[in-house]
Amino acid sequence: MECRAVSKWRNSFVFAFGLAIALLVGWVVFPRVLYSHKHQPLDFLHKTHAEKSGVADCAECHTIREDGTFAGLPAVEKCAGCHSERVGESKAEAILVDSYIKPGHDTPWLVYARQPANVWFSHAIHVKRANLSCTECHSTYGESDRVRVYEVNRISGYSRDIWGHSMSRLRSAPHEGMKMSDCENCHKQRNVEVGCLGCHQ
Repeated sequence: MECRAVSKWRNSFVFAFGLAIALLVGWVVFPRVLYSHKHQPLDFLHKTHAEKSGVADCAECHTIREDGTFAGLPAVEKCAGCHSERVGESKAEAILVDSYIKPGHDTPWLVYARQPANVWFSHAIHVKRANLSCTECHSTYGESDRVRVYEVNRISGYSRDIWGHSMSRLRSAPHEGMKMSDCENCHKQRNVEVGCLGCHQ
C-alpha cells in the first residue's frame, strides 16, 4: 500500500512538474517561433523629420483624400519634395534617393498597424468626425527616434502590433497593440455604439 501511495504521489509530481515546464517553455519559446522578424527597407525616423524638417503634423505626410479615404503611407513623390537629391550622407538617405526616389518606386514599407482583412476602419470618420488625434491609437510613434523590428505572425501574416507583445494579451503599456478591446473601450468612453458589422465586414 505504501509503495502505491509513493508511486501515486511521484506520478502526480512528475505530471505537475512536466506540465509546468511545458507551459513555461511554450510561453517563452512559442512567440519566438510564431513571429519572424523583418526590417524596414530603410531607417526612417519620425523624430528627425519633426525636429529638423519642421513636419509638425502627421497629416503633412499621411493624408486623407478628398473622398474621405485615407491615403496611408506617403507616395515617393511626397518624399521627393525634400529629397530629390541626397540630404546628408546617411546610408538611409542614399537608399531612399537612389533606390526609390530617382527610379520613382514607392518605398515598400512594412505597416505595423495593418489590420486583418475582415476589419473595416475609416481614418476619416475617426480623425475628421470624431476629432481623434493620431496619438490616441498610434501613441507617440510619430516621435520615435529608432526603427522598430517588424514582427510578423508566420501563420496569419499580420503584424504583432495588432495583438500586442504579451502572450497573455494583458497590456503592459498604454498603447501596446491595437486590439478589438481597445476600440470597444474607446467607443464606450465616448458613448458610441457600434455593432459587429460596423467594423467587421
